[in-house]
Amino acid sequence: MTEDGELHHGGDYLRVAERTADPEVLRRLARADYPFVWHAIARNAAAPADLLAALSVRRNSIANDNHLLRLVAAHPALTGAELEGLVAVLAERLREGDRPYAAVLELARRTEPAAGLLLRLGQQPGASARLRRGINRRLAARPVP
Repeated sequence: MTEDGELHHGGDYLRVAERTADPEVLRRLARADYPFVWHAIARNAAAPADLLAALSVRRNSIANDNHLLRLVAAHPALTGAELEGLVAVLAERLREGDRPYAAVLELARRTEPAAGLLLRLGQQPGASARLRRGINRRLAARPVP
């Protein structure tokens, strides 16, 4: 933030997104049209699940979108219905041909998503054989409950 407390350019937004622990401030910052700010919010441990879910549907470019989806998939606050919502977003992006492979593999590292959900992602149009192998490897590496 600048001396007058205002955000004047993307760098100001980025610094606040990286440093604040206030979820309400993060929500306000997420309204900006700066994908690098969305990425910083998704890396911020204070980002709440509902905000992460809202970020997962934001669009900029395939590269920025896929990077954001990977960050959201890795965020520990994303659980429950928001996590299931991310699975639906990833399925849609696969069908569209956007190849959010890193986000799918990041989800497969986590223990929360059911294996069946992840295997279905691997069967979506747009999923590659390499993605399916990655999903299977990560599921096999999960701790046994």
